[in-house]
Amino acid sequence: MLIHGAWLTPNSWDRFRQRFESADLTVTAPAWPHLEGPVDQIRHAPDPGLAKLGLREITDHYAALIEAMPHPPILIGHSFGGLIVQLLADRGLGAAAVAIDPTPPFGIPAHPLAVWTSLGVFTALNGWNRVLRMSLRGFSTGFAQTLPEVEKPGAYERHIVPTPGRIFFQAVLGIGAKVRWNNPNRPPLLLIAGEKDRTVPAPMVRANYRKHLRSPVLTAFRQFPGRSHWLCNEEGWQDVADYALSWARQQAASRA
Repeated sequence: MLIHGAWLTPNSWDRFRQRFESADLTVTAPAWPHLEGPVDQIRHAPDPGLAKLGLREITDHYAALIEAMPHPPILIGHSFGGLIVQLLADRGLGAAAVAIDPTPPFGIPAHPLAVWTSLGVFTALNGWNRVLRMSLRGFSTGFAQTLPEVEKPGAYERHIVPTPGRIFFQAVLGIGAKVRWNNPNRPPLLLIAGEKDRTVPAPMVRANYRKHLRSPVLTAFRQFPGRSHWLCNEEGWQDVADYALSWARQQAASRA
């Protein structure tokens, strides 16, 4: 199961999905509540319910989907989807969990770069109750700055949609964003960082990793050099996909 992050829809996983399906795997990439449909539709007429969407509702949504499956799936999430993966793992869900450039659970201090990148979110008027939008400039400088300039506008148009401001405040305040760092009942967890990530800088992912080491269950860390927050869709994304899948399949098999 692939779980997308803020500002995105399941189409951000198209490359991963196709690569995994070519390996004869069954792949699902469900949308967050209120984010079903084409990017253009979401961008121009977002569902009013999106403004009120919170972390607990997103986590419960995926938990219900997982619990309806015949077997525990491998969970892979990016950015806020990486936080959702950690919250689901904390509930004991999933055969193995991979969090890519993940928003950390409550308790990890924000890196200065992350503060700079997210400043517009936290200074938005009534951001708690609003759907917020990312500008092309914000995407180009804070989300995918390593992408070639000529590719940035196209990637922005294909993928970026409005997102609920509420989830950012909840992550900072710990509302629906806490895990038990020493949880002995979660699945194995891999945290992946991009060396040049400005949205969730690598030091934040390392700090997150160190906290999860309190659990007796396997926790692993991998950093990919030269990658931004857009590492699932920029040059070399295949390396990220293959490493995440190989690690997760090995861990899931060892627990079967």
